[in-house]
Amino acid sequence: MSQLHQVEHPVEFKSYLRRCLYVFIAVLCTTSLMIGASFLPNYGWTAKVAMILAVACVNAFVVAGYLMHLLSEKKMIYTLLGFTIFFFAGLMGLTIWAMHDMPAGSSH
Repeated sequence: MSQLHQVEHPVEFKSYLRRCLYVFIAVLCTTSLMIGASFLPNYGWTAKVAMILAVACVNAFVVAGYLMHLLSEKKMIYTLLGFTIFFFAGLMGLTIWAMHDMPAGSSH
């Protein structure tokens, strides 16, 4: 029985394994880029953080898109992801907007 399963889908498993290997190499490269960006000498702290966050977004897209199969999912998944991004951005905007809104009588 196990030989039958090996013969049935050898191409699909090999292509999936190849895709996983490519994703693993991409994750290694993006992780190396994030570490390398942290050691750049001529950039300030904010520029380094911005570069690291940009590379981390690419890394997250690769992992979520290929390993979690979100690139091949239906419209419902994209709708839920869109709502999640919208509300997350709204919460971050409200947090930044209220950063200096202190109660009356407080010093910090």
